[in-house]
Amino acid sequence: MTSWEAGAPGEVAMTADVAVRDLVALIARLESSSSIDEFAETRQRAAELRSLAAAAGDDESVRRCDLIIADVLVREGHLGPGGHSARETLEWSEKRGNLYVQARAHRVLGNFYRMLGDFSESLAHGVQSVSKLPADAPAGVRARHLLMLGCALDDNGSFDESDVRYREVLRISAETGDNGLALRALNNLAYNAYERGDQPAASALIVRMRDVADGDRGLAPKELDTIARVEMMAGRFAAVEDTLAGVLDGTVGDPDGDGRAECLLTLAEARRLNGRPAAAQITLDRVAELCERGGLARARVQLRREQAALFAATDRFRDAYEELLRYQESMATLQSTEREVRARAMQAVFEADEARQTIEQFRELANRDALTGLYNRRYVDEQLPALLDRDGPLSVAIVDLDHFKQINDSLSHAIGDAVLQQLGRLLDDAVTGAGMAARLGGEEFLLILPGLDAAAAARFCEDVNRAIREFPWAAITGPHTVTASIGVAAGFPTAPPLLAAADRNLYIAKRAGRDRVVA
Repeated sequence: MTSWEAGAPGEVAMTADVAVRDLVALIARLESSSSIDEFAETRQRAAELRSLAAAAGDDESVRRCDLIIADVLVREGHLGPGGHSARETLEWSEKRGNLYVQARAHRVLGNFYRMLGDFSESLAHGVQSVSKLPADAPAGVRARHLLMLGCALDDNGSFDESDVRYREVLRISAETGDNGLALRALNNLAYNAYERGDQPAASALIVRMRDVADGDRGLAPKELDTIARVEMMAGRFAAVEDTLAGVLDGTVGDPDGDGRAECLLTLAEARRLNGRPAAAQITLDRVAELCERGGLARARVQLRREQAALFAATDRFRDAYEELLRYQESMATLQSTEREVRARAMQAVFEADEARQTIEQFRELANRDALTGLYNRRYVDEQLPALLDRDGPLSVAIVDLDHFKQINDSLSHAIGDAVLQQLGRLLDDAVTGAGMAARLGGEEFLLILPGLDAAAAARFCEDVNRAIREFPWAAITGPHTVTASIGVAAGFPTAPPLLAAADRNLYIAKRAGRDRVVA
């Protein structure tokens, strides 16, 4: 038989045969190890320990190794298999009353739901991961459970409560000499202080981060990003440049894949705030290259937001507005894609009728616009061709708010969002039967009107336009009136020319003075 023995802190190394009783200690060391961030190595170590445990007939040790592997899978983004393994192990441990394995399974499931964006479920598992952990559990394991609970509390807005957990993690890390764990806790505390605008506290915490990292493993990109944001908050722009220099020249590794893009976005923001727009643009161009090479969808969305801010800072307001619209559209697309990923992950984890209902709920959300609740462009692209294949007339109408930019610029984007939400409700109330209202992006909406030819659809849209014009908008926009222009089209066998015709008629309505319907 081959076995393991503990090496340096955070390491496990192969040696000659040892007694099976050592397996428990070796697994506990891996569960407490900072090397959990070294995904491939951790998975391999856990798999080899699992083989030893299976050969010895030690079911509990097998399950503990399964959870280490599941944790790696979840953190790598393989949510389905990781969540499924954790759920199975939780059921196994509950049947046997094994509190330690229950607590470990709850921790993995807490991370699983956090990755899915279900923060309330993540918090529920986070609480269980700490409350069920036996008093004699290893200190390093307890610290990691507290860290996960702290993150879940952060996600739910309970920052004071999360800080309590992070400070307890700091105490444990000081006792165990685990600097990697200390850095995680300090990073989260510093970012919370940054989010609260507490610059003195945040600055003191990043000094401690640098002290802990000095001579140890160094700082990871996301920790450097936190430090840079605190320096930027204090107006220390030269310090931001120094902090992120290693990210710029590539000497700092990026195990997560997106840490470098996050740091460069922070650097671009700092350069913009420091009155260096040309340097900021160069940095954004580098982010764009990283996003293209690495397929970094979320960083690409954040890039659009910072690009809009940079355009506005250089008085390119039209460009800023158009980039902001692209940001909103790409954010909606990203959210839709992420919801679909969540649906697939849930399908992999759950098989009961209740779970299938949850999957359908996720899929429905994937087809909905996050702001208005209407169907989104993705759903239109999927459904409109099928509707056109049916017998009978079908019309579409593109609805576009008039002078919407003035509302955003003179009032606020929050007011603009409220206008879009109310318009969505008006359009949703207007369509009946097989009709459908959707948001295409920005201030542009679509009505799909089965059973109506162009003339009937135009009459229908005149009523819609009147409802928009006569709605009591003053409660939302004050003296600003809200109207819309509508382009109607029918008689095309496929979606692209049908939508293009409606778009042309919308353009004619705008050119003719707005607040009208053209068919």
